[in-house]
Amino acid sequence: QVQLVESGGGLVQAGGSRRLSCVVSGLTSTISTLAWFRQAPGMEGMEREFVAAIRWSGGRTYYPGSVKGRFAISRDNAKKMVYMETHTLEPEDTSVFSCAATLAGSSPSSGLYAYWGQGTPVTVSS
Repeated sequence: QVQLVESGGGLVQAGGSRRLSCVVSGLTSTISTLAWFRQAPGMEGMEREFVAAIRWSGGRTYYPGSVKGRFAISRDNAKKMVYMETHTLEPEDTSVFSCAATLAGSSPSSGLYAYWGQGTPVTVSS
């Protein structure tokens, strides 16, 4: 089992930045990839949008084109933490950001990820 707890969300003005954190615990040695997904207001029930992923071993990162250059994922294996720096935020980025883990491979599809945190909301005001 893997447990994930996010923090760092809050209210930020357009153009601002926010650093999100995810505490990783449990059987961390079994993790293949950690990722961040987001879900905008009113999109509940729809698939979460992939925004970044990082290999737990090796640190290779993946981003969709929509956030590349604005979001940066990193990890600290010793502290069992995953971070995501978000920059140049826009009101359209308002979402609940969730940390997720998969034990096999890596993918932008939320269905691959078996473990999820509770999410941390980020609201970007114009």
